Amino acid sequence: MLAVGTLFIFSSPSGGGKTSLIKGVLKEIDNVLISVSHTTREARSGEIDGQHYHFISDDEFNALNGENAFLESANVYGHKYGTSRAWVEDTLNSGNDVALDIDWQGARQVKAQFPNATFIYILPPSRKVLLERLHARAQDGSEVIDYRMSNLVREITHCSEYDYLIVNDVFEKSIRLVKRIIQASRLKVANQEVVYKNVIADLLGHGS
Repeated sequence: MLAVGTLFIFSSPSGGGKTSLIKGVLKEIDNVLISVSHTTREARSGEIDGQHYHFISDDEFNALNGENAFLESANVYGHKYGTSRAWVEDTLNSGNDVALDIDWQGARQVKAQFPNATFIYILPPSRKVLLERLHARAQDGSEVIDYRMSNLVREITHCSEYDYLIVNDVFEKSIRLVKRIIQASRLKVANQEVVYKNVIADLLGHGS
């Protein structure tokens, strides 16, 4: 399937800042839409169903997964997450770019289906800063934070599977770097051949 839009995958250890970074980039670049994942975990305070996540039951998730409705799915910290295949494909084919905020397990599944997608891994500048961020966002208790930190090494070992690596030390700088990656990815031949197929056909003498 030839997609007009470009697919961008963002991953990081929990607390690495990828979600805030994606939101910051989307405020400055047009035609990039972020996918809203389905999840079996309960909504946190302030989260809105359909905006932050699609909150569904375990049975509902399993049914959708059985119908091949997810482009990717993963079990992360005891909860299931999945990305709507139909939404991603429809959005790309409408000419918009898509950003996926997923972990390395999901990214690996997406790469098997969209090898030309752009994969970006976000790292915190240090273990100390990561721990401070996890405590500062006040979403998890100390046991959950300890568990996330214990998984840090296992998660980071997968960063070599990505195309780009950004250390999120200065937020504004990280936004600039991601914007450059998006702009460059849009100019890849595989994308431009679809966008400018009529121009290319005309130059080749195949136009009407």
